Amino acid sequence: QVQLVESGGGLVQAGGSLRLSCAASGGSISSYAMGWFRQAPGKEREVVAAISRRGADTYYADSVKGQFTISRDNAKNTVDLQTNSLKPEDTAVYYCAARFSNVINRYYIQLNNYDNWGQGTQVTVSS
Repeated sequence: QVQLVESGGGLVQAGGSLRLSCAASGGSISSYAMGWFRQAPGKEREVVAAISRRGADTYYADSVKGQFTISRDNAKNTVDLQTNSLKPEDTAVYYCAARFSNVINRYYIQLNNYDNWGQGTQVTVSS
């Protein structure tokens, strides 16, 4: 099991950018597929982006395609989410998640695919 800690959230004006980072400890993320999820007030947690073990395969929710970019650095044990052109509807708590995977080129997009979660980082976008 890896422990995950997110950082980089904050308050930003619409149109701005934030780079969220997820730092892992207790194991190497090179054995894990990774994902970013978000949960807005009163809404269910939803997938934002996911990435396979070596980063060759990525997934983006339709709502963030062309706006967000997920990346990973297995040597640094980190996964980042670059968020651009932020909108008020992007306001949410953003969570990093990890799933041990024997398949190198697979990503996962369902909440119950993951069993390692960070505590979340708040992103607030003002209009």
